[in-house]
Amino acid sequence: MITNMTEGKPGKILWRFALPLLCSVAFQQMYQIADSMIAGQCVGGAALAAIGVSYPVTMLFLAVATGLNLGCSVAVSQLFGAKEYDRMKTAVSTSILTSLVIAIALTVGGLLFCNDILSALKTEAYIFDDAAEYLRIYLYGMVFLFLYNICTGIFNALGDSRTPLYLLIGSSVGNVILDYVLVTFFDLGVAGVAWATFVAQGAASVLALVTLLGRLRRFTSGTFRWFSGSMLARVAYLAVPSILQQSFISVGNLFIQWLVNGYSWEVVGGFSAAMKLNNFVIVGLTAMGSAISSFSAQNIGAARYDRVSQGLKAGMKLSVAVAAPFSLLFALGGSMMMRLFVGAEEAGVIAAGALFLQVVAPFYVLISFKLSADGVLRGAGAMVPFMISTFSDLILRVVLAFVFSRSFGVSGIWWSWPVGWFIGTAASLLFVRSGVWKRRTRLTE
Repeated sequence: MITNMTEGKPGKILWRFALPLLCSVAFQQMYQIADSMIAGQCVGGAALAAIGVSYPVTMLFLAVATGLNLGCSVAVSQLFGAKEYDRMKTAVSTSILTSLVIAIALTVGGLLFCNDILSALKTEAYIFDDAAEYLRIYLYGMVFLFLYNICTGIFNALGDSRTPLYLLIGSSVGNVILDYVLVTFFDLGVAGVAWATFVAQGAASVLALVTLLGRLRRFTSGTFRWFSGSMLARVAYLAVPSILQQSFISVGNLFIQWLVNGYSWEVVGGFSAAMKLNNFVIVGLTAMGSAISSFSAQNIGAARYDRVSQGLKAGMKLSVAVAAPFSLLFALGGSMMMRLFVGAEEAGVIAAGALFLQVVAPFYVLISFKLSADGVLRGAGAMVPFMISTFSDLILRVVLAFVFSRSFGVSGIWWSWPVGWFIGTAASLLFVRSGVWKRRTRLTE
């Protein structure tokens, strides 16, 4: 369902648009959590650690796909809000073709340097082969990953957050069923988890593309171009900072993973499981930020600046409502949550993961404010302030992880999260308060 967000009550429209987004990311994260749960419970803690070592690497590739998603979404939202449908279609086709080329290049590069990457991360020999196998199978599905993300970004730009939800529900349910069948009945271990993701993601991406092309035919427009260099430049202007944001976060996580890998495999396994739970919340709050971004972009495209501030206030309230329950659950019940991944006999894994959650979870409300403010900056195309707030958070978090670990061990690594979040949140809120987002850059071809 395509939604015009330039009319109507901002809070109500934003909630109706954001709810399917939240459900989508919930299902997406749930099947990733299911991967780890099935691996940990059916194969063992070492399998959980193997997937965990590969996770920050796969997140780096996902970061590029997500950055393209966000950049394309803002460009398409602004053109949709301005009712320039021919240029909107040019932006869509240019974005899809570009994302496929990037996906192929990353697939080739990843396969060539798979072992080198894992070696650089100090991956223990005990889990190295499983981690490498998981990563290679993941790389085979790179085109599907990029295609699905770019289609999702376009759906969101058009105010349609339900179609991605329906696709993701089907993909998630299929993935979990395949996980269990391939691991339990075919005894494929970590490879079975990876192949389940490959098949489910491939089916979802093809269906997403077919559905999107059908939706675009409904818009009456003049002649559009399948590929435009100037439109690519505009999409890149919006996408590159988002890609850098997501990639820097992932690169920062690689450094932290390298640091964590210096401890026992129990700590690696605990960190892996706890990060899946942590990302479940963070990705949900990021989805709220994306909803605010689409809302802001459409209204800026229609020169309805007053609605942007109203949407931000409503979005912050919704984000807090999402963050607060998980803060309580993870901070007070960290050990219980960790037992979803491993049996009670894996005491070292449980202790490491529970400690991470107890340190980080109380600050989810804080990061919800940052991601909401980031949504306005990104939707307005105010990419320099957006990058400053993001990189200040990330760089400080990585540096502090190394500094704190020297004095406080692994708990010092965990404390780098809330400190970095505090600095990044302060920067984002100050930029929004300054009104820099009102200086909209006109889309030109």
